[in-house]
Amino acid sequence: MVVGGLCARGPFKGPRAASGGLFVVMLSTGSAEKHSLFFPCPFSKSGPTRICSIFAASPSDLTRRHTPSAKQDSDSNCSLESLKIAIPMQAPLHLLALIVRCIPALFRSHREQVIVELALRQQLATYDQMKTKPRLTPLDRAFWVTLSRLWPGWKKTLVIVKPDTVVRWHRKGFRLYWRWISKPGPGRPPISAEVRAMIRQLALENAWGARKIHAELAKLGLTMSIATVSRYMPKRPPDRGKQQRWMTFLRNHREAITAMNFFVVPTVSFRLLYVWFVIDHDRRRIIHFNVTTNPTAQWVSQQLREAFPDDSAPRYLIFDNDSIFSDEVSQSIKTLGISPKRTAFRSPWQNGTAERWVGTCKRELVDHVVVLGEEHLRRLLRDYVTYYNADRVHTSLADAPDGRPLEIQPSFGAKVRGLPRVGGLHHRYVWQEAA
Repeated sequence: MVVGGLCARGPFKGPRAASGGLFVVMLSTGSAEKHSLFFPCPFSKSGPTRICSIFAASPSDLTRRHTPSAKQDSDSNCSLESLKIAIPMQAPLHLLALIVRCIPALFRSHREQVIVELALRQQLATYDQMKTKPRLTPLDRAFWVTLSRLWPGWKKTLVIVKPDTVVRWHRKGFRLYWRWISKPGPGRPPISAEVRAMIRQLALENAWGARKIHAELAKLGLTMSIATVSRYMPKRPPDRGKQQRWMTFLRNHREAITAMNFFVVPTVSFRLLYVWFVIDHDRRRIIHFNVTTNPTAQWVSQQLREAFPDDSAPRYLIFDNDSIFSDEVSQSIKTLGISPKRTAFRSPWQNGTAERWVGTCKRELVDHVVVLGEEHLRRLLRDYVTYYNADRVHTSLADAPDGRPLEIQPSFGAKVRGLPRVGGLHHRYVWQEAA
């Protein structure tokens, strides 16, 4: 049976004395023979010796039992040598010990459990007021990221860090994951400085485009792709006249223009979900949206039919050069009686209304949550789009996209009350009579 446990500094000198001690567990077989188990036990430089309360033994009893003799000194030296190997396993051992210590909670009464929780919460409240915070290991971060997926109430018990920090850990893990699986390959063969200078010379002397220069270089025996030629062509100043013509088109026809676009959201397991939406240029209203893991041209065509039933189709639909928006999608758009308008290559400003909504959705929703799956993201977007269309005041409109009525203070004693939206991330404020 277990007799007792003690976490003491032990015979350490130098750096070891500041880093930790030994956790001693006494085992009794019923006879006079006793056995000792040694585990690493870290503690702070200024912290006192900690007694493990889960065992029934006093500190003096354990110290008396472990008065070192000559034989025990040799055993202690062996244990200290094995301790050097066990140091890298401290974090998993501590987590395992925490799980083991939680087992007695399954057999406590409700009243006793409430008292234990009150004592623990008081200690957490005291700890929260301390200026110094402990360093968290990768195992600690993985534990909270996993718990945020399995337990909806994880934010209420989190003290050591802010909930936004856990979301940031997930984003960092997502970046590291994709950096790991996206190892750079051999790439294109290098282009000599002489060939790069020749590309610039042909472009400046003849005002040629990339295709023309590519064909001319092929006749000279220089083989490369059109994308490589485009990369080394000199940058030309933007055509201000063309920009003005496009902006004039958007202003004059904004009541009849809609736009569609995609953006990507990572899940807690680092899967990619694709969000497709259609936005109205006139009132910035989200007409339709959906989420998928495998976007195709057929799927986009079906979403367009759901977005514009009967005779509700607009006159123009703007979209970019994404490969999903293929000729099949363009033909489906024309079938609905809509004129497709594809933006120029690498010109996101031509679809600025849709691009700005992507940024707004990420800043106000996606950056504050850890998405669990497709249905979870669809529910979050449904709540946010409802708030965006009906409650959120747009800066340029000074109103919500669906129109929000003006509220007058009903009486002198009325107070402004915030109605939570999107799970409390946002609010709509209304007047309410004082109770």
